Amino acid sequence: MRRRTVWALLAVLCVLLAGCGLRGAGQAGGSDTYVLRFSHVVTAKTPKGKAAQRFEEIVEQRSGGRIAVEIYPNSELFGDEDELQALQSGAVQMLAPASAKFTTIAPALQVLDLPFLFRDVEDIPRVASPDTAVGRAIFGNPELARRDIVVLELWDNGLKQLSSNTRMTAAEDLAGLRFRIQPSDVLRAQFAAWGAQTTPLAFAEVYNALQQGLIDGQENPWSNIESQNMHTVQRYITESDHGYVGYVLTINRPFFEGLPPDLQQVVREAATESARYNREVAAQLNEEAKKTIAEAGTTEIVQLTPEQRAAFEASVVPKVWDEQADVIGRDVVDELLAQRRAGGA
Repeated sequence: MRRRTVWALLAVLCVLLAGCGLRGAGQAGGSDTYVLRFSHVVTAKTPKGKAAQRFEEIVEQRSGGRIAVEIYPNSELFGDEDELQALQSGAVQMLAPASAKFTTIAPALQVLDLPFLFRDVEDIPRVASPDTAVGRAIFGNPELARRDIVVLELWDNGLKQLSSNTRMTAAEDLAGLRFRIQPSDVLRAQFAAWGAQTTPLAFAEVYNALQQGLIDGQENPWSNIESQNMHTVQRYITESDHGYVGYVLTINRPFFEGLPPDLQQVVREAATESARYNREVAAQLNEEAKKTIAEAGTTEIVQLTPEQRAAFEASVVPKVWDEQADVIGRDVVDELLAQRRAGGA
């Protein structure tokens, strides 16, 4: 925590110095070189961490060194509670927060938190492409635009699994348990429909909270569970594939628009290509993480039958979707439900 605080103070100092005449936030040396600070909260070996590294490689190579990308993983610079404010202030230039992090400033992005929105990972790019209702809520979001946040891409971390020290094969098995969630009205409603309680916690705090018994369980993709060793303090993981963790790749608008047009193009190309890479690596890393967890022997992986998974889904769809229509947008929910009825989602 002390290290992160020091880095945060240094980043803010850089911004203040830039405002006092050093060319502008994020700019270093001469007028043709720039520093892009990219902060995130997971480890470098996760799908997000690897995609960030690929983004760095592409930008630095294609810019010919005119943009230097500095990556701060695992909450080293800013954590869940302060990273969005850091982006808006210019203390960092780029983030890739989970969509749930935007609850207070852009509630419509909670569309990605809807339970059972995607049937499988192959469904994600089709349902969330920029020309769909879901995509428009993300890429064309007016609340983000007003806050000088530009959405470049959507990165995946895959589908979520449920873990706890209680064996879970039906919604009623969650009743009375307390789960960590990201701060999302949709996620709160999802667990309420299952009779569970919820506690919003920063990602970096989940392991300790599980270990100390402050919470009973959590939801995350395999790679997040394994990279934070959550499985070592949870007896059961139900392979539910009930939700999605998507990262909204964002950049500070004043910084981005302050780049020369050719460098703006480099950043956009790097975002697109790192997104493609991210989709490829996410499935691989989640499968490897699942195998690592199974081999550790500390946790039983519970496989749902098709009937059990259908019952989990029926307990929240369309109930939770309809309950959150005012937050997400009635038109978005109606389009999704129409696709579901037609067998297209």
